[in-house]
Amino acid sequence: MADEIKVVRLQSSDSREFEVPRKIAETSVTIKNMISDIPPEDVAASAIPLPNVSGKILEKVIEYCKYHHENPTPAVDDKKEERRTDDIIPWDQEFCKVDQATLFELILAANYLDIKSLLDLTCKTVANMIKGKTPEEIRKTFNIKNDFTPEEEEQVRKENEWCEERN
Repeated sequence: MADEIKVVRLQSSDSREFEVPRKIAETSVTIKNMISDIPPEDVAASAIPLPNVSGKILEKVIEYCKYHHENPTPAVDDKKEERRTDDIIPWDQEFCKVDQATLFELILAANYLDIKSLLDLTCKTVANMIKGKTPEEIRKTFNIKNDFTPEEEEQVRKENEWCEERN
């Protein structure tokens, strides 16, 4: 049946095809569900379309999934109240050393493909880019235009004084 299929073909939005071991492809809950919904002969005969993921990004996602399939990291307790952003393993840190556009596309792909560990990693990377910066520095980092008037900005600061770090 469907379990006999060892390799699946994935097709990106720009029509690039990737042959991927099924176990690695099924790191994605979305792909796993697609495989279970498609008759086995169709899975073997044609590529699974992923219209929301470009070939460049799909290639990176597959690289991530292969690495973590071959080098599993210990499961993290999601129920812990403390969320850490400084616990990224060196391979993952290197993997995320990409331009901002690629990083944000990886976030979108991880979300669409339902790969929680990749979504967590990419979001932690963005959180680390923001951590300790002023709103002005964050705007500069992410090229965000400040569309507040000085009065509106002061109002927002007053409303959010409670969350400012105290020395």
